[in-house]
Amino acid sequence: MSDIQPVCAQKSPYKVEVEAGKSYWWCACGKSGSQPFCDGSHKGGTFRPIEFKAEESATIAFCGCKQTATNPRCDGTHRSM
Repeated sequence: MSDIQPVCAQKSPYKVEVEAGKSYWWCACGKSGSQPFCDGSHKGGTFRPIEFKAEESATIAFCGCKQTATNPRCDGTHRSM
């Protein structure tokens, strides 16, 4: 498997309740077993997790297809896959 393109974990966003002041590490490679968050599965590859700092408690749509232009948030790219 190539490490040039991320793995599509799912063709829809992961809606997650986040807590104000906390950091969340979004999986950019798509290989994590703890989607949408990093579990270290990227080790040895070119992808790195992306930190999301919650400014307020809210429901966030984290990208599941890993093709978003607004990472780590879903931008609807999965609709054209």
